[in-house]
Amino acid sequence: MCKILLESRALMKDELFPILHKLSNACSGEEDQKLVREYIGDEMYHYIELRHGKKLLERIWELERALKEQRYIQIRYRKLKNQEEVVRRLKPVGVMFSEFYFYLTAFIENIDREKEFQNPDDPFPTIYRIDRLEEVEVLDEHFSVPYAERFEEGEFRKRVQFMYGGRLHRVKFRYSGPDINAVLDRLPTAEILSEQDGVYTVTAEVFGTGIEMWMRGQGYIEEISPQRGTKGEGTA
Repeated sequence: MCKILLESRALMKDELFPILHKLSNACSGEEDQKLVREYIGDEMYHYIELRHGKKLLERIWELERALKEQRYIQIRYRKLKNQEEVVRRLKPVGVMFSEFYFYLTAFIENIDREKEFQNPDDPFPTIYRIDRLEEVEVLDEHFSVPYAERFEEGEFRKRVQFMYGGRLHRVKFRYSGPDINAVLDRLPTAEILSEQDGVYTVTAEVFGTGIEMWMRGQGYIEEISPQRGTKGEGTA
C-alpha cells in the first residue's frame, strides 16, 4: 500500500508521509515496522512532488461531504487553456483519481449551454481537476437526484480513462503488440471482436477525446474507426 501511494505521486510530502508512517506503525511488531520503513525509505527520500504544490486532502474531504449531503457548491476554477478563471455553480456527483491527479465530476447549473457546450444536450458531468480549484464554497442549498437518475461513478469510471471531456462513443482498432491483456486492463469496456495471427480487432466504449491521444502514442495500435456517438461534450 505504501508503494502504491508513493508511485501515485498524488499528494504533497506533508500529507503523504504521515499516512505512510501510520501504515508502517500498523504492522504487528517493531521488527516488521522497521522492515517496512527500510523498504520504502529510498523512495521517500527521492519522492518528487507534483508541480502544482497544493495540499488536497482537506479539499477532497470538503467535496466528498458536499457530495454525500447533496449540497450545491460554487467554485472558482482555473482552466488549463489560457489559464482562464471561471466561476461555476455545481451539483457535485463524484471524486475520482487518475494518473497523478484528483478530479471532481459535477453538473453545471445556470449556464448558457448553447454558448459554453459543444453539444448543449450533453447528459454527462463536467470534469474538473481539483488542484485547479482556486476557491470552493459549499452552499446551504441542497439538490435532489431521483434514485433512477443517480450518477453511477463506477460505471462512468469504466468509460473515462483519460479525464478529457468529450462524447461517449465507441472506438474500433487493431492491436498487434505482445500483450493484449495490457489493453484490456487499460480499457475495462474493451471487447475482442476477432484475432488472426496475433493481431486483435478490439472495440471499446469510451468517454472523451483522450482515447485518440492514447492510441496515437501506442506503437502497436491502428485505429479503424472512432464510431462517434450522439452524446455530447461539456467544457470545464
